[in-house]
Amino acid sequence: MAKDKTIYSCTECGGTSPKWQGKCPSCGAWNTLVETVAEEPSAARHRFKSLAPAAEVAVLADIEASEVPRTPTGIAELDRVLGGGIVEGQVVLIGGDPGIGKSTLLLQALDGLQRAGVPGLYVTGEESGAQVALRSRRLGLDRSQVRVLAEIQLEKIQATIAAQQPAIAVIDSIQTVYSDQLTSAPGSVALEKLGMNPDAVSAAVRSLLA
Repeated sequence: MAKDKTIYSCTECGGTSPKWQGKCPSCGAWNTLVETVAEEPSAARHRFKSLAPAAEVAVLADIEASEVPRTPTGIAELDRVLGGGIVEGQVVLIGGDPGIGKSTLLLQALDGLQRAGVPGLYVTGEESGAQVALRSRRLGLDRSQVRVLAEIQLEKIQATIAAQQPAIAVIDSIQTVYSDQLTSAPGSVALEKLGMNPDAVSAAVRSLLA
């Protein structure tokens, strides 16, 4: 199957170029062009339809406010940061210095959700399944039923999510992910239009923690 056509977009001004150049032809910034997938006009028109449905202009005070259902992770401080828990359709980026405990925190949260009846998938791109299992033993997560996938190819991750239908997926970490549709390095800005595009991530995922 032929690969999608790619273009180079400037991270400063959004200008595009059919080939990579050291200097952006639109704004003159240096080393700001990154490879992205060229979208078809029809796809571009409907890309964000589900995220921002059209609505008439309304006064803020007249708009009915409703609470969004949240699912607690069981970790008090994480739930506090998340506003009470995870939300359906939510994408959360967990960042921090190497070794600070991001993977440990997310594994504990995913195990707690699994035990509460919320099925999850832990995608590991930095460790093997055996290493994740060893960490779970050290954390005292005995007989954890969290499903683990050791993979960094975006298309395979998407296919697994669609097949497994998890309620929550952890990608540890997004900077290791690459796509066959792009020649850019894993974790590059070019993955934004593929990996973070709501149309590209399976609708089966109700919450994505990265």
